[in-house]
Amino acid sequence: MANTTPAALDARHLRTLTWIVALATVGLVFDGYDLVVYGTVVSTFLRDPTQIGLVTPSIAGALGSYALVGVLVGALLAGSVGDTIGRRKVMLFAYAWFSIGMGLTALTTSTTLFGLLRFATGLGVGALVATTGALIAEYAPKGKKNLFIAIVYSGIPLGSLLAAGLAIGLLPLIGWRGMFLIGALPMVTLLPLAYFKMPESVAWLVSRGRLDEARAISLRTGVAVPSEEPTAVAIDQSAAPEKAGFAGLFGSSYLFPTLILGCMSATGLVLVYSLNTWLPELMLRAGFNAKGSLSFLLVLNGGAVIGALLGSKVADRFGPKRVVSTCFAIGAVAIAVLTLDLPLAVRLAAVAVVGMGTSGTQTLIYGFVANYYRTHVRGAGVAWCAGFGRLGGVGGPLLGGFLIGGGFALNAIFYVLAALAIFGAVLTLVVPKAHRPSSPSA
Repeated sequence: MANTTPAALDARHLRTLTWIVALATVGLVFDGYDLVVYGTVVSTFLRDPTQIGLVTPSIAGALGSYALVGVLVGALLAGSVGDTIGRRKVMLFAYAWFSIGMGLTALTTSTTLFGLLRFATGLGVGALVATTGALIAEYAPKGKKNLFIAIVYSGIPLGSLLAAGLAIGLLPLIGWRGMFLIGALPMVTLLPLAYFKMPESVAWLVSRGRLDEARAISLRTGVAVPSEEPTAVAIDQSAAPEKAGFAGLFGSSYLFPTLILGCMSATGLVLVYSLNTWLPELMLRAGFNAKGSLSFLLVLNGGAVIGALLGSKVADRFGPKRVVSTCFAIGAVAIAVLTLDLPLAVRLAAVAVVGMGTSGTQTLIYGFVANYYRTHVRGAGVAWCAGFGRLGGVGGPLLGGFLIGGGFALNAIFYVLAALAIFGAVLTLVVPKAHRPSSPSA
């Protein structure tokens, strides 16, 4: 089956890949929407206690972090659950879970319930982020894995763009509750489509020894069966480097790079979540009006999408390590530029480059991680990157709330973020060379 390449098989494979990429991208669009929608309404909470109660900058930072704690827990759980019940089931459950969470959040009237539901919603978002990378890495064609992962994970900044754009046009009309209700739409749109059009991973079925199911899906979808034998999950549980999941991830072969990659992802997500939560408020304090401040959020995530797609093509050719470190460094320079007194057009251009060096770089990190690990630890590796990295996501809103609430000058806040970007570049350079697979299926 693996060597069969008739035109019909290629057509089925292309059709399957198109559906998987489209559905996965739309799913992460709503992840990105969830990321930024809070940032678009936090100024409302700060200035109007009749919405969910009194919200100070420190409370706002905490509320922004609750969802990210949920993402952390959801991602780490998905790393093991997905290896047990399958990637498809986890993704379908995640679509339903975070849709319900967003809908219920729109009905809250207190900061306590708002925070609890943000945490619960984050569980579904985390499971989705962690599982998507492994699924795409297993379906994407060789030589284009970074590109396909970047396309899919660009759904996150696209969703951020969507949230910022809708907030500019609709927030005065539908209020913050309407903005959160939009986040519940996957329940009646994406979930039904995914149920019928998203197949289980053939590679995962093979790794579980379910070869008959793998062959059946291979015939239906045109996706080749990678091996006729179960992978390292069943072959060798005694050799630490060949253990699957988190056991293999923290074995002697992968322990150091796993820790560095986790810290690298956490650093990137500090930048992503601090900027997406607090940039509108920072721009308000810089003298821009409400719509103007939201426009910076729009430009930030537009730069992230463009930067990730361009960077992924370079990463497929020259390797993701150099590209990720360079993007971190460029992001640091661009953040520092925001401290200068510049014309509006130049400032907007700098914000777009900041988007490339923060959210765009984080997209490239997912591709880096998904392609760094071999098959038997890939799912756990992506889950670790998405889960442990969310510690940075938790810290991002808290950091912004601390700096703003502490009365730090605007320029000082930007310098702190620029220093974090430099730290991310250094961490990337420390990542050792990846283990090369010993066989095509590895």
